[in-house]
Amino acid sequence: MTAQQYAAPLDENLGDLYERLRSGRSQAPPVERGWREKDEGKQRPIGQPPCEDKLVQRAVVLRWEALYEQDCCARSYGLRQGRSPHDALHEVRERCMTEGIGWIVEAEVRGYFDRLDKTRLRDSLRKRVNEGRIRRRIGKWLRAGGMEAGVLTSPETGVPQGGVVAPVLAHICLPHVLDEWVEHEGRPRRQGRGFLPRFADDCVMGCAKEADARKLMDVLPKRVARFGLTMHPTKTALLACPKPGAHGASTVANGTFDFRGLPPYGATSRRGGWVSKRRTARKRRRRTKKSLWHWCRTHRPPPRQYPYQMLCLKLRGHCRYDGIRGHFRLLEEVRKTAEKAWQYWLRRRSNTSAIKWEKFARLLETYGLPTPKIIHNISRVLQGSKRDAPASCP
Repeated sequence: MTAQQYAAPLDENLGDLYERLRSGRSQAPPVERGWREKDEGKQRPIGQPPCEDKLVQRAVVLRWEALYEQDCCARSYGLRQGRSPHDALHEVRERCMTEGIGWIVEAEVRGYFDRLDKTRLRDSLRKRVNEGRIRRRIGKWLRAGGMEAGVLTSPETGVPQGGVVAPVLAHICLPHVLDEWVEHEGRPRRQGRGFLPRFADDCVMGCAKEADARKLMDVLPKRVARFGLTMHPTKTALLACPKPGAHGASTVANGTFDFRGLPPYGATSRRGGWVSKRRTARKRRRRTKKSLWHWCRTHRPPPRQYPYQMLCLKLRGHCRYDGIRGHFRLLEEVRKTAEKAWQYWLRRRSNTSAIKWEKFARLLETYGLPTPKIIHNISRVLQGSKRDAPASCP
């Protein structure tokens, strides 16, 4: 059932849902599982809950957010209201430039949503949530399983990624696994400065001393293994990134880290000093161009108005995330790719009335693609979430 179909008799449907939830007769339906393409030909499972179940999940999330927001560390930026990836990227840049951070531990938990231990999740819920109805409803969601190609499966671990409640369920255990451990056990044993900005299961740990970074790299897999999790073998690495000319910087940089798809790199400012900038990762640029080409291929037939509006939305959405100062050339490159793909597939709609560049140029006078805009500054967020005051977390 679609949202439009459910909203036709909205009052009746909501009243019936309320009575079923109140009496406990409401059951959690299986989640329809789909697949989303990732890099290197891999696929990620995505859950698609029914419309009515999304309403119940949203109600639970609204009640939970205020409760678990009190337990979150200020350095946790993922799966939270009022936080964005650019806030985490801003902290990484500022602290690396001002605190002499020369070593980076790039870490990511492998398949966190699929390997989350349900028993530990229920134990964490009992400690924080006293409402029996909510706990029973969550238990129904965890036992509902998934439906794929008409076959019902009930995995022993993990939560279906893609649902409304999945980020909150995943966020219950992860602060205890990483944030509290680094704050209470790692920080007292550290010899130099350090920090830990985390976005969901992706984090970057900066250390000023090489010994601290190597010790953290050795202990981190053992820590997550206690909770039945593993670190990603290719996305977990120890990197040396000293600031050029810094005191005691004798180590040569051995690469960069891809945090939220915008890896940093060293550059020279207009005044001749060293500065850290960011740019879109190459694999993300290739994926963006490939998706634009594929979309223009599947939306060739008239009318032009709908494909044009959707293509503009895709380009504006790309600028909303990747529109960083000093990034205009790469944004213009993506726009040119969209323009070429649009003209190419419009030309191939028919063998008799091909659209050449002269005719397409006249078409762009009416249906012009949006010009790239810089949304985010390097040193501070121009349009983003409201930054919180610093806390005691590292």
